[in-house]
Amino acid sequence: MNEEKTTDIDKTDKVSINSRKHFKYRSNECLNCSQPLDLSDRFCPYCSQLNSTKPLTLADFIKEFFSSLVSYDSRLRFTVTDLLFRPGKISKNYISGKRLRYTNPFRFFLSVSIIYFLMYSVVNFFNPSYDVPLFDINKEIKNDDTTKQKNSNETAGLNISNTIKQDTIHKKNLATTALLDNTAKNDSNTKQESEPIPYLIVTGDTIKFDTKNKSYPERVATLDSLGTIQKTISKFDIFLDFYKDTEIKDSKKALDSLNLEQTRFNQWLYKKNKTLNNVRQSPGDFINYMLSKVPFFVFFFAPIYALFLWLLYVRRRFTYMEHLVFIFHIFSFVFLALIIGTIPDLIFGTDLFVNLILGLVGPVYFYLALRKFYGQSHIKTIIKFLILNFVFLISSITAALVFFAGTAALY
Repeated sequence: MNEEKTTDIDKTDKVSINSRKHFKYRSNECLNCSQPLDLSDRFCPYCSQLNSTKPLTLADFIKEFFSSLVSYDSRLRFTVTDLLFRPGKISKNYISGKRLRYTNPFRFFLSVSIIYFLMYSVVNFFNPSYDVPLFDINKEIKNDDTTKQKNSNETAGLNISNTIKQDTIHKKNLATTALLDNTAKNDSNTKQESEPIPYLIVTGDTIKFDTKNKSYPERVATLDSLGTIQKTISKFDIFLDFYKDTEIKDSKKALDSLNLEQTRFNQWLYKKNKTLNNVRQSPGDFINYMLSKVPFFVFFFAPIYALFLWLLYVRRRFTYMEHLVFIFHIFSFVFLALIIGTIPDLIFGTDLFVNLILGLVGPVYFYLALRKFYGQSHIKTIIKFLILNFVFLISSITAALVFFAGTAALY
């Protein structure tokens, strides 16, 4: 009886005789969880491990690796296909119960968004002139450098021109030369008197700093009369001026000089001067750092966007989580489309495809997804599409400011 069963299975088993999936390597017990198995079971029904007793060889490992790259997981194929070419369908199928067919929407979003920014980092490393969409970093830095150089050249040219004119006057009239010399001396004295003259007052181990125009003890004394928010702003303003005037980087030394408490908040607030200085010197590095946090920023702010959908479609009997699934699929499409659009842009050296995705394909896709997922008429969908775009724009600006402030605080 066993021989007949073995023969029938061998006939239907169309795998190679040396494959780990072949019948001759089957076992009556799962090697991973010890679940009892039948010889007809290719995989364990409890833990899903392959039912095979064949030791893993290098050839098997390489073959399975390249096979997974070609065929990959069917869930990923269905997810990518439906997400790109069937707006709203993947969300509708997922909430209706067809979940085994697709990858988890939350995990898929994080994976795609992180892959996109990793790809951007690699491209930017080998091609520093490439800029991420909406952030033309190198162009801004280049323009700033060009402007500074232009202003420097103009100033140098003006100084040279003035020098030539003065030399000509000196040669023509000695009396004029003496007058110009006296004027220059007076201008120099006036400039020195108008500029703040810093001085130090040493009392034991404490260093007090003051200038004629900036009385730090008086400014610090006024902090106690201010509210919490205004006090923090004024304190940071004092720290900015003090950092510029003294160039003291040690927060403890600076707070001691200003006669302020050595609290962790005061030390952290003073150290932000160094952060601002680094941002001024290398704005591109800060933007790259901020962009690396975007996937997690969008992930945590997505529930807020889902709340707007829930309020706008309150009569459609969708749960809050179903709205959230829809939002994550929309965001996943954006990052997936950006990955695809970046490749031809790199080849042709343009921003055409990425700009087309952000400016045309994205809005059209969002409208079609709303229409498919919520099933309302074109007129209602268009009205709600416009409302959502306006709300998302305002909330995105607000969230971006919060995100920027948070990123700067942790930078």
